[in-house]
Amino acid sequence: MTEPANNAHRGLAMKLRPMPRCAELLRSVVALLLAVSLFAASATSARAAGIIRDAEIESLLRVYARPIFKAAGLSRQNVHIHLIGARSFNAFVVDGRNMFFHVGTLMRSDTPNQVIGVIAHETGHIAGGHLSRLRQTMAHAQSTSMMLRVLILAATAAGAATGANIGAAGAGALLGSEGIAQRYVLSYRRAEEASADLAALSYLDATGQSAKGMLSTFRYLADQSLSSLKYADPYVQSHPFPQQRIANLRDKAQRSPYFDKRDPGLLQIRHDMMRAKLSGFLDNPQSVLNRYPASDQSVAARYARTIASYRRSGLGAFIPQINALISLQPHNPYFYELKGQFLFKSGEARNAVPPLRKAVELAPEEPLIRILLAQALLADAQNKQQANQAMLDEVISHLRKALIKEKCSAMGYRQLATAYGLKRDNANAMLASAYAYQYEGKSKLAKRQAQDAKKIFSPGSRNWLKADDILKVKSSGC
Repeated sequence: MTEPANNAHRGLAMKLRPMPRCAELLRSVVALLLAVSLFAASATSARAAGIIRDAEIESLLRVYARPIFKAAGLSRQNVHIHLIGARSFNAFVVDGRNMFFHVGTLMRSDTPNQVIGVIAHETGHIAGGHLSRLRQTMAHAQSTSMMLRVLILAATAAGAATGANIGAAGAGALLGSEGIAQRYVLSYRRAEEASADLAALSYLDATGQSAKGMLSTFRYLADQSLSSLKYADPYVQSHPFPQQRIANLRDKAQRSPYFDKRDPGLLQIRHDMMRAKLSGFLDNPQSVLNRYPASDQSVAARYARTIASYRRSGLGAFIPQINALISLQPHNPYFYELKGQFLFKSGEARNAVPPLRKAVELAPEEPLIRILLAQALLADAQNKQQANQAMLDEVISHLRKALIKEKCSAMGYRQLATAYGLKRDNANAMLASAYAYQYEGKSKLAKRQAQDAKKIFSPGSRNWLKADDILKVKSSGC
């Protein structure tokens, strides 16, 4: 698992350009545009928390999402689920291809079905085209507010010309115009939330899964918001009240023949392992040991304690525990990955290589593990007086395979550039560096590296064309 990154996703609100004289309106509804979500999303907190990457957790979320996406007709849309290192209970989408989960949602969900229900709801937003229509609705609201402002200002100016004092009324009307626009957008948002709820029920039914988890999520929301919504105006909420959502969905959900169906046992075990891993990495080590005491000998509990032991006491405490887990499950690639990760993090790159190689052997389709193995190999090569050419070739091979799936990994391309540099392959080193800069958002540096690479590659060759594409591209495409 990687630490939360500072450059988290850029929400929809980041792309808005304020219209003249509509700044107040935009500020009042900008939070509504941040995301179409199950809950009220906060892009500010999301950016502060950062993105978390973990092969094991992402693999499990793909298992949860795959049948839902298929039922919604999104199998070919290549929707990605991203993890945000925020402890709050939240999930949202920002476009038709990216879904975001706060890790707090996963840590608070007792069953796979609860997470699957959230995925189903967010999928309803994507399949329903809600984001596109929300932009149109917002544009209409801005236009309406602008027109009202112009008319009111014109009337105010006319009053001033005739000596009539309508300044206070004009100011009140200006505020009222913003309120009308805000309520218009909010009403749209509530309707789309209800639509996503119903779509979620249909996806769960189509895949033979229960909606009980989704209902329990809404009950959790109801409990959390009980005091804050007690005196709230229902017309200035972006989402239906939780109790209202439960009432609207309960009868429909209970009529499903799958309502009492439980999650498969193996899936529940993987879910428990995910929660234990998140706790081990993110909670205070002593809190982890309190939550997963030594008396709990489940694999999930031992997993959490093993991670916490490294964070509290280092390799000396960690190695015996991770070796015991590997002996218990010798075909679990993520145990080998964890061992290699902590060895590498502790400066033992050479010792990290064997468990990471085993992890790649057991999970060859996991690009994040390949990138970690390449990092360890590269660090070991750099520690030697002369880089081993065979080792560098292995690094390049792993990275090229990983980057087929992790197309926008700046870190992967940075490692690739280093490996090519050690091989004295300057053209490919510059091309890889250009990609790294491109995906870091450093367009000028990317184009400079691409231009230098083009001078070395044969004109018209495959890599020459790749460098030329970087020179032509206007954005990272990620």
